[in-house]
Amino acid sequence: MKKSTIIALAIVMGISFASLLVLQMRYIDEITSMRAAHFKESVSRSLYETSHQLELNEAKRYLEQGPDAVTGIATAIDSVYVSTDSSVIQRTHQVTAKDGSVFTSRETTASTNLSDKYFTKKTESINDRQRSLQEIMDLRYAVQKDLVDEVIYSILYTANDRPLTERIDFANLDQILQAKLSSNGIDIPCHFAVTTSNGEVVYRCSDYTDEGSEITFSETLFKNDPVQRSGILKVHFPALSDLKTRSLWFMMPSLMFTLILLITFTVTLVLVFRQKKLTELKNDFINNMTHEFKTPISSISLAAQMLGDESVKKTPALMQRLTTTIIDETKRLRFQVEKVLQMSMYENQRANLHMKEVNLNELIAGITHTFALKVEKNGGKIITNLEAEDPIICVDEMHFTNVIFNLMDNAVKYKRNDTNLELNLRTWNEPGNLCISIQDNGIGIKKEDLKRIFEKFYRVHTGNLHDVKGFGLGLAYVHKIVKDHHGTIHAESELGIGTKFIIKLKNE
Repeated sequence: MKKSTIIALAIVMGISFASLLVLQMRYIDEITSMRAAHFKESVSRSLYETSHQLELNEAKRYLEQGPDAVTGIATAIDSVYVSTDSSVIQRTHQVTAKDGSVFTSRETTASTNLSDKYFTKKTESINDRQRSLQEIMDLRYAVQKDLVDEVIYSILYTANDRPLTERIDFANLDQILQAKLSSNGIDIPCHFAVTTSNGEVVYRCSDYTDEGSEITFSETLFKNDPVQRSGILKVHFPALSDLKTRSLWFMMPSLMFTLILLITFTVTLVLVFRQKKLTELKNDFINNMTHEFKTPISSISLAAQMLGDESVKKTPALMQRLTTTIIDETKRLRFQVEKVLQMSMYENQRANLHMKEVNLNELIAGITHTFALKVEKNGGKIITNLEAEDPIICVDEMHFTNVIFNLMDNAVKYKRNDTNLELNLRTWNEPGNLCISIQDNGIGIKKEDLKRIFEKFYRVHTGNLHDVKGFGLGLAYVHKIVKDHHGTIHAESELGIGTKFIIKLKNE
């Protein structure tokens, strides 16, 4: 899959996931707003029903006080006045209230009409007589209704003239409020207070606290009374924030699946790009391996052809040269094959090491002696400072020799063209450790590459030195062998100055 295709796929997946996330957040916000609005509406309805119930209870209480309320409330006297000319009859209803106030209602009709209504003629039919009696009853009902209205008005006027502490049974108010809230689906604790219209606190519930009072719901009590005589019921919910949190629990599965989708999306992208990078590294490895094998195979093939060509005179010098070429190229080919086989060993969790005690100073001295010819051939030199006073260490001699050889071989491969190679090897002791450093004055390594040089197949891009061959396995092999020896290795480098590898092995 091309890199552009992968990037396009990643962009499409990113846009899709971002859109899904935005829709999810809008859905959650919408649900939260709807629940908040529903809660506010339920509280407002409960407070209105509570206020209405208080007014009903007050009216009922005064009307059900019995003889004390009714006997003294009103004493009605009916009187009839007939004008001298018998043309007008006036009926008076007089009511004396408990507080001494008098209410009077007068009914005036034409005498002829009343006479006709009360003293019907014998010639009239029964139906006409019934209609007259019905009109009389309707008139009396209207008068009595006005009388009752005046009495009730007097009661209510007397009631709203009393302070709120006498008009409200606060224990009953608490019960009513809790019942109304419960009937409207609100079952969290609430605190309430009753204040006058000017904000003076009249009553607070027994467990009242200010917690949650930043969101307060209020309702006017006795709203039909004059403003100065009405009260205000204020309610707040200490656990309202917890209710909002609990309301989000039903969305947890959706949020959890969204999070899983995010993680899956991220992991997928990482794996795709890693797979793409690994494919590139493996292709690079195959190309390098082909070039590395092509040269010795070509040399061996050419030498074999010359040996088989009868036209070529076989002198002892030529035979020696061809034999040496075949042997050297075979060794070179075998060395390359061994480096490839190192990859198979690297895949295992741990190499099969044959540990034995060796003198590290002597081991490094032998390696530098063998490697000196290659360094000197490139116009360089090796400087050794074997300062370790206790050089005895338990290692696998073959693998550890390969470690030192690989690090020195890299120094030769990545030397600078403008100066002669200088390779410094040093050993020293630290408490509990035997240390080795291999330092060169080569091209160095960029900081962004320095942290990846021990990765398998990774090769540092070196500009005009891109023709340097290799498999990208050398430093990965070195890192694994040192790790299997319970040691550590790290690199210090500066671009254009050189690189220094430091190995520390435990000698306890």
